[in-house]
Amino acid sequence: MVEYIHQLPEWPAFAWSPEKLSRQLGVARHRQGRLFGQMQALGFPLRQEAILTTLTEDVLKSSEIEGEILDRKQVRSSIARRLGIDAGAVLPADRHVEGVVEMMLNATQNFSERLTDERLFDWHAALFPTGRSGLNRIVVGAWRNDNSGPMQVVSGPFGKERIHYEAPAAERLDDEMKGFLDWFNNGEDIDPVLKAGLAHLWFVTIHPFDDGNGRIARAIADMALARSEDSPQRFYSMSAQIRLDRKAYYDILERTQKSRDLDVTLWLEWFLQCFDHAIEGAEQTLSDVLTKAEFWKRYAGEPFNHRQRDMINRLLDGFEGKLTSSKYATIEKCSPDTALRDINELVDRGILQKDAGGGRSTSYSLQE
Repeated sequence: MVEYIHQLPEWPAFAWSPEKLSRQLGVARHRQGRLFGQMQALGFPLRQEAILTTLTEDVLKSSEIEGEILDRKQVRSSIARRLGIDAGAVLPADRHVEGVVEMMLNATQNFSERLTDERLFDWHAALFPTGRSGLNRIVVGAWRNDNSGPMQVVSGPFGKERIHYEAPAAERLDDEMKGFLDWFNNGEDIDPVLKAGLAHLWFVTIHPFDDGNGRIARAIADMALARSEDSPQRFYSMSAQIRLDRKAYYDILERTQKSRDLDVTLWLEWFLQCFDHAIEGAEQTLSDVLTKAEFWKRYAGEPFNHRQRDMINRLLDGFEGKLTSSKYATIEKCSPDTALRDINELVDRGILQKDAGGGRSTSYSLQE
């Protein structure tokens, strides 16, 4: 009995309806071109800041989709150092952060190079530098071997697990990946954005590694999108958009992988919608970058200590939750008295304002 699309006799001869996709694709491509033009019109420092912000968000959110939370400052510092962008003090990053950043930058900065099995093995090894996923030892830098059983995507408590998907057997992987890589490097002439969506689906359906398949699939899609723009400069994040609606992502993926035919029109419609929303998010990123630049231009030459400067940047970048004096003290590693003194000084200068409420719950935000 056929349960998954990779068991169909026609696999992997994907089909879709160009008529259903043409308008959506045209709108998305137009917005992509307009965004790229807007970003190119920025001055070099602002464009570099937009790229750094986008890549940082992409790395963070791709890991969050898989339940991993990375340190934002480490990720940002690692990307800035590798791209030669001046982003202030360079922070040391742990090897897991370095590995995720290395994979993402290799995919997007070297987008024109061929995708090979060795390159994928290098990405996988970078993601799992200890040879473990959590406490479990996994096969790293090679296709999975299924020694511990078939590769399944499972949810639910022990004894009540639900199998969402079962990947092709390990013995098929050499042939499956050869077909995928031949298509990705030399395949049919289709719109590069559609190719990004197909590549994402095709790779994650093969599921060739013990772990990390989702992150690598998203890196491959980003690589294809970079090819669609013929540029390594990234101004929007597909991973950030997928993270916002992770349930819909997994639902459409499971539905497509359990389809009775190889028509992937619904998947591509979802991918194009996600792509369009990612570009909308980039417009917000552009606004935030300009706001940040305008703030520091306005206060150029005014004195701030290193704690105040760091906290203002955090607020400009989108501080999660409310800023209180206790949070300030924890983040900036100072005493509560020093934190309150720093905050009061910024309030007196009209940079911070007290939010509604008071007493122990007093919180602060940037003046509009």
